Amino acid sequence: MNMKKSEWVLLAVTLCWGASYLLLKVALGAVNEFMLIGLRFGFAFLVSAVFLFPRLRKATWKTVKYAALQGGLLFAIGISVTFGLKTTTTANASFLISLTVIFVPILSALFLRQRMKPQLKAGIAFAIAGIGLMTLKIPLSMQPGDLLCILAALLNATYVLFTSKAAKSVDSINLGVLQLAFAGGYGLLFATMAGQATLPATSDGWAALLALSVIGTAFCYIAQPAAQKHTTPSRVGLIFTMEPVFAALFGFLLAGELLKSQGYAGAALVLTGVLVSEYGSKWYAALRKKRLPTAAAEVASLNERTHGGGA
Repeated sequence: MNMKKSEWVLLAVTLCWGASYLLLKVALGAVNEFMLIGLRFGFAFLVSAVFLFPRLRKATWKTVKYAALQGGLLFAIGISVTFGLKTTTTANASFLISLTVIFVPILSALFLRQRMKPQLKAGIAFAIAGIGLMTLKIPLSMQPGDLLCILAALLNATYVLFTSKAAKSVDSINLGVLQLAFAGGYGLLFATMAGQATLPATSDGWAALLALSVIGTAFCYIAQPAAQKHTTPSRVGLIFTMEPVFAALFGFLLAGELLKSQGYAGAALVLTGVLVSEYGSKWYAALRKKRLPTAAAEVASLNERTHGGGA
């Protein structure tokens, strides 16, 4: 898998996460936070293991250790988001969690010594401005839930960086599958300790939970490590800024939710950010190539006039 193909896979992952918001709403109405994480990741692991069991048998202890750490990060991200939503608005939570796109390059620069290219910086600026237009409302306020969502964004950025490292040293498919088992196990353990180990009581709750497990978890968290090793953490973070755009699209198609003009402007800015990051250097090179002959012709014309005037 080359860099282009891997980034298309990551875009598909982002599309699925955008679609999962509606499923998450229904599932949260049927089961508590700890059990949601436990069942979501647990079912995702079982579905994945059925198809990949021969490969899983070859998993190394190093892979298991990495998976245990990544599963812990996934569990922590899920807890921060679900409990954060109790004391903040969905709009604020969406924006704050999307700060992952800022934390990834910052952490990459601090710990991995990776420099950001100019087009990536410009793309991030466009994307953050777009997310702000799509999700923020005036007046702004800081609630405990806001702090939890900022923590979720920081944890998510850490997960992206950790995955980039781990996926290059172990089997990325086995890593993706086993991390689901650990995340689900942590969720079920905490649900049991809190006396909240209950199952959904409605068919809609079960349907949403199973769809969330397969589409928004099994595919996404297995495909992400496999694709991520072929691109940079900063570009992964930028691609993930498309999530609120896809969430808005599915909200319109499936629930009839409409964006305000501010939201559509924000979506356009996010798309612009992705395009600038992807093609900015090519556009700049093409523009320079186009301007060079014109500049050369102007210099030649000036020299001709100068020499002509001297004669």
